[in-house]
Amino acid sequence: MNGDIPWRAVHSLSPDCHRELRRRAIFECCKWDPQVEDVDTLAPVAVVLQQSAWHDLAALAEALAEETVMLEEALARRPDLHRDLALSLPIRNALAQALKDRHARNGEESCPSVRVMRFDFHPTANGWRVSEVNSDVPGGYNEAAGWSALVAEHVPEGTLAADPARLLVQRIRDRLPPGGTVAMVHATAYTDDRQVMIYLARGLQREGYHAVLVGPDHIRWQEGRAFIQTDWWTGPADFVFRFYPAEWLPNLGRGVEWRHFFGATRTPLCNRATALLTQSKRWPLVMDDLGIKAPTWQRLLPETRDPRDVDPGLDSDWVLKPALGRVGELVGIAGVTAARDWRAIRRGVRWGARHWVAQKRFIPLSVRVDGQPWHICLGVYVIDGQAAGIYGRVAARPLIDHAARDAAVLVERSSHVVDASAKSKSHESVGTI
Repeated sequence: MNGDIPWRAVHSLSPDCHRELRRRAIFECCKWDPQVEDVDTLAPVAVVLQQSAWHDLAALAEALAEETVMLEEALARRPDLHRDLALSLPIRNALAQALKDRHARNGEESCPSVRVMRFDFHPTANGWRVSEVNSDVPGGYNEAAGWSALVAEHVPEGTLAADPARLLVQRIRDRLPPGGTVAMVHATAYTDDRQVMIYLARGLQREGYHAVLVGPDHIRWQEGRAFIQTDWWTGPADFVFRFYPAEWLPNLGRGVEWRHFFGATRTPLCNRATALLTQSKRWPLVMDDLGIKAPTWQRLLPETRDPRDVDPGLDSDWVLKPALGRVGELVGIAGVTAARDWRAIRRGVRWGARHWVAQKRFIPLSVRVDGQPWHICLGVYVIDGQAAGIYGRVAARPLIDHAARDAAVLVERSSHVVDASAKSKSHESVGTI
């Protein structure tokens, strides 16, 4: 995209259609939180991207994923930089131990894991910009696969770019014996996490696998192999799907063997917890110390600085973000964030600047729906190096946070879905309808 509008069409669903699809999403897509406070989280909006825009996004996302893996590997070898990433001492110790164990094995890696990332793209007059990568435990599968597929039934010219849930199940299946057991590790007290796990578990069960929903405290390790120990099921796990943020792991207490998520294992994982190295938004601050190049990141990511290096008088030029924030939590934009929240964010930065970053502000293009502007974020999944679909979120203000709404993002139909990038030879196999 070179400043052109990347969408072919934008549709507003009728109230009756939206109401029916919302009901179906609850039961068919495990979307149990379709309303938060007074806000309907499922926007009555369908955005149909141009095929060329999807091809560009897929190619960019795959290039970013390749560079992200390279960055993680370099950062894993530099424990001296981990404090600069705002990682806690227990996490830094776990990473250091994982590096020591790797050296003891002469660099031998553990069994292959599944690698999932989601890159947040924003359209601007100067092309695409990427605000961050959800590198550790990206979500949104219910909406990107389920909700978008429901909406596509009512948008004749639009179809799914790809189905990230289906491809994820395929990649897990590739690492499982027939009828194998998958431990679905998540924060069991959170409904929004539980609904993602059940949605993915249904996909695994349709393939003939046994998915067990557990918390991280239900996993035991013996000689690098994972075992499930609960009141409802006990036995070995053939795969561990972690949907529990890595920075939360030390909070589980000494009795939980959480450090294995960072090191080598004989049970395949998704994702290894070393993904936290690039989940931290402070990784661009140590790029010069790594001595490597990441040209796609350097082109698409806005300038990132330590907040202490930003002139306080230039607040309107910078976005303040917590290093390990998620879902737009505590993101501050002068003139957009509520005044009281902005003051609290500024105060938090003054008291603990090393846990924050300042990112150069960009002006996103807006989507017009029924005459009203909506700001949109396109979260592009990459699974094992392959672009795998889009999670769309829209908001009335230029800040995509917990108050943003889920929107179906489709791609214009054609008689043949061509290559999404030079590297991915067929996205029909990912689940294009």
